[in-house]
Formats: sequence, structure tokens, C-alpha cells
Amino acid sequence: MPQANLDHRYLARLRDHYARHGTLPSYAGIGQLVGFKAKNAAVKLASRLTVAGYLRAAPGGKLAPTARFFELPLFDSPVQAGLTASVSGQDAGELVTIDSYLIESPSKTVLLRVKGDSMQDAGVLDGDLAVVERSQSASAGEFIIAVVDGDFTLKELGYDGEQPILIPHNDRYPRIRPERDLEIFGVVRGIVRKVGKGWTGVRRTTFGGSK
Repeated sequence: MPQANLDHRYLARLRDHYARHGTLPSYAGIGQLVGFKAKNAAVKLASRLTVAGYLRAAPGGKLAPTARFFELPLFDSPVQAGLTASVSGQDAGELVTIDSYLIESPSKTVLLRVKGDSMQDAGVLDGDLAVVERSQSASAGEFIIAVVDGDFTLKELGYDGEQPILIPHNDRYPRIRPERDLEIFGVVRGIVRKVGKGWTGVRRTTFGGSK
């Protein structure tokens, strides 16, 4: 009976190792990590993962991850809060990386830390990371990073006739009507938030406008 291919399990261990240490182990280290006994088994595994596009050769005979190394399965089954559902490998659809999902122009993209609660009703909370694509123009309804009186602010872009206005998503804050020209720093393409046990944040973040 042929032996089952366990490369996906070995790849998962390598991903965890890279997340903890920021580097891949040596061939000997790979063997120890996945429990190989044969000396050349790690070399064969690395060769298979290289052919599959997860690893690449680096200077000095070392291994380095490719973009595909960081892909995560995107499951077709929707998440239903309050129901217990089994999630298996059969449910997995396409593979994506967070970078490829949120970032189309890396050279134009920066991360900014959100401060304050003026956008909390739109699901943008204090401490979040905003993924911002640098641009000097934006459409009404898009969330933007604007420079007002020398300070950065994250708001929805709107218009009152020809006059641009910055719209908060919290009733405690007034709309901002710039007295001078509005300087747009960039357009928000996504919000990143790390959650933990007992998190009680909002359910959904929705951005208006067109990209």
C-alpha cells in the first residue's frame, strides 16, 4: 500500500517555524522538525516543496519562502456564528495571501494605526491598522486618509455641492468642512485587526464608493 503524502503537514510545520523565528531551518533542522529519520528525506521534501512553488533556493545553500508559502485556504463554506460546523479540507476553495487580497500596489501602500473612535460605527476601531493606497484623488463614499490642518484623519469622503466634506461614523463627531483645499493622502483599502479571547468588536466593516 503506498504511503500517504504528508507534505501539507510538513509545510504547515515549516510555516509555524517561520512565523516564530523569521527564517527556515537547515536541512537537518527540517528533518528534526518533521520527524524524519533518513538523512536525505529533508532534502527530498525541500525539493518537492520547491517544485510546488512554496520554497526557493537562497544564497549560501539556504532555503527561502516564496509568496505561495504564505497562502492560506479560503473556505467556501460561510461562517455561521452560533452553529457548530465541521470544517474539512474538502471545503477549501482558492488559496490566498493577506497581502494579495488587500494590496494591489505594494509600492504605493502603507499601514497607518487608527486612533480615536470617530469611525467606530463603520467598524473602524481605535488601534486598527488601516491599509492605505497612496493617492491624491478619491471618489465620494470612499474612506480616505486626509491631511487637515497638518493632522492625519480617517473619514468618509463626501461632497456638499462642490465642497468636499469629511464624514465621521460616530454621532458624537461633526462633519469636517475644510476651510482650505483638502489634501488626500490615500484611500483605505482594508482594515486589519488582531482579536483575542473575549473580543466584543463590531461584526462587519463596509466601505462605500468604487475603487
